Amino acid sequence: MSWGIELWDQYENLSIHTNKGIEFLDKYGNFIRDRLAIESEYAAKLRRLVKNYQPKKKEEEDNEFSSWQAFRNVLKEIGDLAGQREVVAESLQLQIIQAVTLLSKTLREERKKCLNDGTTLQQNLNYQLGALERAKRNYEKAYRDSEKAIESYKKADMDFNLSRAEVERHKNVMTQKIQQSDDAKNEYANQLQKTNNLQQQHYNVMLPAVFNRLQELDEKRTRGIREFIVGAAKVESEVAPIIAICMQGIVKAGESINEKEDSFKVIERYQSGFTPPIDIPFEDLSKQDHDTSQDSHYSNMQSNHLTMKGTMSANKLKKRVGIFNIFGSNKNSLTADGQKEDFSDLPPNQRRKKLQAKIAELQQKISQETAARDGLMKMKVVYEANSSLGNPMTVEGQLNESEHKLEKLKIDLKKYQGYLEKANQVPMANNSPQANRNTFQNGHRTSRHSNGSTEDNNDEGDDQPDDAGSLSSSSASPESGLGTSHTSLPGSGQGSANENAIGEDAYFETEIEALQPLGTCRALYPFEATSEGSIPMNEGEELQVIEIDQGDGWTRVRRMNGSNGWDEGFVPTSYIECTLYA
Repeated sequence: MSWGIELWDQYENLSIHTNKGIEFLDKYGNFIRDRLAIESEYAAKLRRLVKNYQPKKKEEEDNEFSSWQAFRNVLKEIGDLAGQREVVAESLQLQIIQAVTLLSKTLREERKKCLNDGTTLQQNLNYQLGALERAKRNYEKAYRDSEKAIESYKKADMDFNLSRAEVERHKNVMTQKIQQSDDAKNEYANQLQKTNNLQQQHYNVMLPAVFNRLQELDEKRTRGIREFIVGAAKVESEVAPIIAICMQGIVKAGESINEKEDSFKVIERYQSGFTPPIDIPFEDLSKQDHDTSQDSHYSNMQSNHLTMKGTMSANKLKKRVGIFNIFGSNKNSLTADGQKEDFSDLPPNQRRKKLQAKIAELQQKISQETAARDGLMKMKVVYEANSSLGNPMTVEGQLNESEHKLEKLKIDLKKYQGYLEKANQVPMANNSPQANRNTFQNGHRTSRHSNGSTEDNNDEGDDQPDDAGSLSSSSASPESGLGTSHTSLPGSGQGSANENAIGEDAYFETEIEALQPLGTCRALYPFEATSEGSIPMNEGEELQVIEIDQGDGWTRVRRMNGSNGWDEGFVPTSYIECTLYA
């Protein structure tokens, strides 16, 4: 089928159709362009989503759980999925958009040329038809004039009143008109033949050629749209296997979650290593001696009526905490995450795990630094053997620095191995809350004094050393800002040296005065005092709260020690359970 034959008379309709076809091609191009924008935006939003939900640095310790690891793998697969959407967008831009733009431009130029050629052919045909029409009109006029001339001659020849000359004139006019009619007839016949030939060429050869070119142009457009649609589908199909792999990765990540394993890791993380408390022994008050009763009475009196002057306001509480944090001598420096260097503030199991991890980290660093040092030494030997390769003195400084780092790492390793050995040597029972609980021996209660010794209140037992140590002397120092013993109170007749040392500062005079108890607390874990200003405690021990946590993780407590006074100091807030007075 050919447009030139079948649609020989549909020039205007073909012009409109081809224009609509090219506009449809542009419309499809805009569709692909909008889809490309959506793909790019989708990929960008996926990337932003992955970035926003990446685990924060403070959440790194939770990455050991299978659910967290699975989520990280999901984020990785989503990032890969975003990359594939970017590939789709890029491929659509390079393979489809550019091709559509180029094809549309080419088709418009070809159509314009075809329409110009068709217009020229039509103008030539119209001009020839005009010439034929003029020749026909001239022939018709000449024929009518010749007929009139013949009629005039016949009348003149029949009229006997006219002279011979008049008749001859009419005859000459008739002959002239007949000749003009014949010439016009010949011209008309000639123009008619030319018009017929041109019209035949126009409708059978030249115009069909133009229409066939328009047909080829439209078929090229239609074929292009087909290729573009298939090409867009192929672009999607090329990334489909990778997207399927991403989906499989997400499914695999989900299937990797193990709730039992996560539960076990929770146990590993938070297990303290302490044994559950044993039964609390019955305290038979009837078997206690008079002194013990007086001590108990004194302790209750101190707990209920220790409201003498010197109770600090909230402002002074904060101020005192600042002095404790700034001037307190810290015997165990803190790590970057706020924990002690030897992790002694952690429960036994957690402490051992932290120390083992630190030792493994140091061993890895030592291995790396040793490899670097060996490389520098080999380089130095090569330079010494062949000075043209380099100056061995340039390696000397690096080698010394590497030796220094290695020595420091070894010292740290030995230190942490000592911490671990010490942590492993401590029996579990000694770290148990019940091991340090005040016990009854032969019906008599043994209590702990601020001097670090134990005393049998029935005076039947011997003093025994206390592993908790004493902080009464150090806690009363000006640096700590604490008054930790009843003997250091003004007017007690004791502790005058402390009074003289700090008597010039009214702030510290206020500090050493007794504070009103704010409530009571019970020790959840045993605590060994490792810094000045803190006091040891045993699990289950009851203490008085004289200052609540000011946000630094420490609570100030008081331990009653009978007639010898009391101990005051700081303990970790997380190690105690507080009950404040209403």
